[in-house]
Amino acid sequence: MIPVLDKTVPTIAACLDATFRAFGGVPTYCLTNNEKTVTTGHVATTALRNPDIVPIGRFHGTVIRTCMPADPASKGGVENTVKLAKRDLVPTTTNLRASYSRFAEIEAACDEFMAEVNGRVHRETRRVPFEILGEERFRLHQVPEHPYTAAFGTTRAVHPKDSTIRVDQVCYSVPHQHAGGQVFIRWHGDDLVVTAIVEGLPVEIARHQRSTAGNPVILDEHYPPSARGRRTPKPRTAAEEAFLAVGSGAVSWLEEAAAQGTRGVVSTMAEAVALAKLRGLAAVDRALGTAAMAGRFNDGDLRSILDHQLFHDEPATASRAGEDHSLQPGTGGWSGFGQRPPS
Repeated sequence: MIPVLDKTVPTIAACLDATFRAFGGVPTYCLTNNEKTVTTGHVATTALRNPDIVPIGRFHGTVIRTCMPADPASKGGVENTVKLAKRDLVPTTTNLRASYSRFAEIEAACDEFMAEVNGRVHRETRRVPFEILGEERFRLHQVPEHPYTAAFGTTRAVHPKDSTIRVDQVCYSVPHQHAGGQVFIRWHGDDLVVTAIVEGLPVEIARHQRSTAGNPVILDEHYPPSARGRRTPKPRTAAEEAFLAVGSGAVSWLEEAAAQGTRGVVSTMAEAVALAKLRGLAAVDRALGTAAMAGRFNDGDLRSILDHQLFHDEPATASRAGEDHSLQPGTGGWSGFGQRPPS
């Protein structure tokens, strides 16, 4: 079960390749519905195969077949498979499944669903599908070593420094893991679909809206944090390594102190390492983070913050009111009511 963003021929080719590799072999034929990517029409109830899908099947050594209209054995089986998948995976008021916030969550849900249904005893065969697949794999054809890439479009080299590709004089970013490699690009309407071969499988790694020359499309999530304007401190000495090992608060303190032009940074770092051995890493890391947020980088500030946190972190002593004291005003002010004042 593979979720997709479109049902074009390249996407179908990627799904077929991923399915064959999951099976560990290629069957003699593949049965699908009468979609435009597979069937262009019918003549005397005979399906006219889409010429773009034929070489994909020939490459894998299989035949793409379509189900017969109104035939429960073929069309009913194909449609029921989709219906069952939608019933369990598409959020509805019936299954109470929460909405997906990212496409990766849909992929994870499909993987969990496949592991669940293929790992339990089937109602008809009374056997586990995973076990049956192990036996049927000997009857399948061998999967080609490399996937069918002709359907994924034209190739583009990813720039090794900025992890971008150039299409029609426009730069588009791709995940930095593919810098210096090769990808395939194709247009699907106004969407630029970028596909790469990851661990032998074709995977869509990026999708961009069409842009114009002079307006590059760069996504921050395609780059690590250090490449997006923030450089993570890297220790070069044992003292620097010991200080940064204190925690994220130490990293924030160093960045803020350096930006403020603080004097005595090295001596404060050594003091923090020494205090961490006495009062614990968590306490010193918290104090350094507080100093970074408050902008306190002077001598003695770190110890002052540590003492303050130690005092306020102590559990408060419970106080109970005694019987000899009350916050109520009492009735003493009424003692002289109605009496004649002295002359």
